[in-house]
Amino acid sequence: MKILIIRFSSIGDIVLTTPVVRVLKTQLDDTEIHFVTKLQYKMLVENNPYIDKLFFLEKELNDLVDQLKLEKYDYVIDLHNNLRTRIVKWKLNVKSFSFRKLNVEKWLLVNFKINKLPALHIVDRYLETVQSFQVKNDALGLDYFIPERDEVPMEWIPETHREGYVAYAIGAQHETKKLPVKRMIELCDKINKPVILLGGKEDFQNGEIIREFFGRSTKGDDFEKGLHDLGKKTVVYNACGLYNLNQSASLVKQARYVFAHDTGLMHIAAAFKKEIFSIWGSTIPSFGMYPYRTKFTVLENTRLDCRPCSKIGFDKCPKGHFKCMNEMGFDFYLP
Repeated sequence: MKILIIRFSSIGDIVLTTPVVRVLKTQLDDTEIHFVTKLQYKMLVENNPYIDKLFFLEKELNDLVDQLKLEKYDYVIDLHNNLRTRIVKWKLNVKSFSFRKLNVEKWLLVNFKINKLPALHIVDRYLETVQSFQVKNDALGLDYFIPERDEVPMEWIPETHREGYVAYAIGAQHETKKLPVKRMIELCDKINKPVILLGGKEDFQNGEIIREFFGRSTKGDDFEKGLHDLGKKTVVYNACGLYNLNQSASLVKQARYVFAHDTGLMHIAAAFKKEIFSIWGSTIPSFGMYPYRTKFTVLENTRLDCRPCSKIGFDKCPKGHFKCMNEMGFDFYLP
C-alpha cells in the first residue's frame, strides 16, 4: 500500500503531523509513506525515518502533480486542506481523507467569542483524519530528527551557558504573537538564569537589544558585585539568525527549560519533551495548538474580552493597546 501525506506549511504545523506519519508507518503492514511539502521546509522532514519518499512544491503545482501521478497512490491524506491540496487530490483521482479545519468554529470564537471548538489538540484531530485505517495514537508525542552534522556542541556557545541554560524562542510569524521587546527583557530578568535567544535573522536586532541590556563585559567589578548581591543571574547569548533550524532545535534539545511564543520552535521543544513556558497573545491555546504531550505552563492574559482577535495573528494590535502582551503576568518559578 502506498500513501501520500500532504502538508505544505509551516514549521509548527509540519512537526505536528509527525504522529500521523509514524502510526501509519509502524501500525500498517507493508506500507510506503510519501510526504509532500514546500521545498523551504525540506529540513523538517528529510531526516524522518518513517518517511519513504519526499516530494516538494517548488514553483508550479502542475509540475508537482505530474511527479505524484507516476507513483500511483492508493490513498492521499490531506492534512492541509486548502485550494492547492484540493487541486492535487482532484488531479490524482484516488481515495483521499482530509483534515477538518473547523474554520467556521474558529470564526465564531474570534468574532463572537462563542467556543464551539472540540476540546482536542490539533494532533488528535490530525489522527482522526486517518481513523479509517484503524491506527491508534501510540502516545509517543511529536518527532523531530536532527542529523549528526547539526548537533551543536557546547563549545559553540559561551562558557557562561555551558553548565545549563534556558532557551527563549523570541520570534513568531506575526507581531501580535510576540511579546514587545521591553517585556522580553522583563521575562529574561524573571528567568534569572543564563538565556539563549533563538529565532531567525529577522529577530537578531531584537535579540541584540535584549543582550545589550544584560551586558556585563564593560561594567566593572563593582557592577558585577552589585548583581551578585541582588541575586541577578541573567546573562544573554543572542543566537538569533546564527544557526540553521536543525541547529536551533539542537539548542532547544539541550536546554533545561524552553520559553516560546505560539510558534514552530515551541512544537519542536515538545518533540524533545522539554518543560515549556508557552506565551500567548492574540491567539489562544483553545485553538488546539498548545505543547503536545509534554509538561507546560501557559502564560496569557485571561482578563480580556478581545482575545482571541485572530486565528493566526496581526502585524499590530487591532485595538491599539496590546494588553494581551503588555499586561500579561509572568507567573512561574524555575528551581
